[in-house]
Amino acid sequence: MNNLTNTISSAAMLALAVLPIAALSTTAFAAPATVKVADLNLSTVEGIATFQQRADFAARRFCSAELSLSARANCHKGVQVELNEKMVAMRTAQAERLPTTLAAR
Repeated sequence: MNNLTNTISSAAMLALAVLPIAALSTTAFAAPATVKVADLNLSTVEGIATFQQRADFAARRFCSAELSLSARANCHKGVQVELNEKMVAMRTAQAERLPTTLAAR
């Protein structure tokens, strides 16, 4: 009886040890979601629309390894939120680089 308990306990411990390793192989080594913004003017509607298209494509590519639809949707939403936060920071940085001197006749 004691030998059976030890065997089951050992098998359970081994399964718990392998579980995190299996999870690492999915998204931990995935390439980061990147969006090229150097050619965009984020102070225009067109620039923001182009950014949104690129961000959607990057999120779909990044989350493509997710197997379930709900996990993929959650991943996509999370990537979109993070990219939008970074876009706001880039937009602010671009606005700060604009000339602040106005000329008049």
